[in-house]
Amino acid sequence: MILNKAILILGPTGSGKTPLGALLEKKGVGGRKCYHFDFGKNLRAISKTKNADNKFTAEEIDFINKVLASGALLGNEHFYLAWKILDRFIERNHIGADELIILNGLPRHLDQARDIASILDIKTVIHLICTPEVVRARIRSNSGGDRTGRTDDNATSVQNKIALFNQRTVGLLEYYHSAGAKIIGVSVTKNTQPEDILNIFNAR
Repeated sequence: MILNKAILILGPTGSGKTPLGALLEKKGVGGRKCYHFDFGKNLRAISKTKNADNKFTAEEIDFINKVLASGALLGNEHFYLAWKILDRFIERNHIGADELIILNGLPRHLDQARDIASILDIKTVIHLICTPEVVRARIRSNSGGDRTGRTDDNATSVQNKIALFNQRTVGLLEYYHSAGAKIIGVSVTKNTQPEDILNIFNAR
């Protein structure tokens, strides 16, 4: 089985993952075409539909809405939903073996990383380093321009997401480092723009 190549953007909510993913999709990486897979954006799109291309049941869409409302992570028993969403994305975009997928929001914890290894080959991780204070400031000012219309940016939800990132997601850095992936750390401030991060990425 030929695995699709992928770059993972890792960082807490509000750190600029979505604007960076969009820029990488626009610019490409090393001459290769990129497709930005924003897991949260896909979840929100599916949550607003009744049947989501007939791939998701009403019960699954209701569950996705509950996940979005609480800021929770998909557990192992619900990883099949993430698989269906990613598969739908690859199928819709006709992504070839020589093209890159920019992952944003998936995987979120070690079990998901192990599961997704059978689908994607992640050799580079861009780690957006961002304090909780900077996260809140970026969300308040919509620094990345991607928070318009978001209903999950209330203080409680943001705090829960930061806590979950620190408890379960940040451990992916060690997992991918041990697997031989290149880890590129970038410190993010309130005013950091995706172009700033891309310049650092290209310099590494």
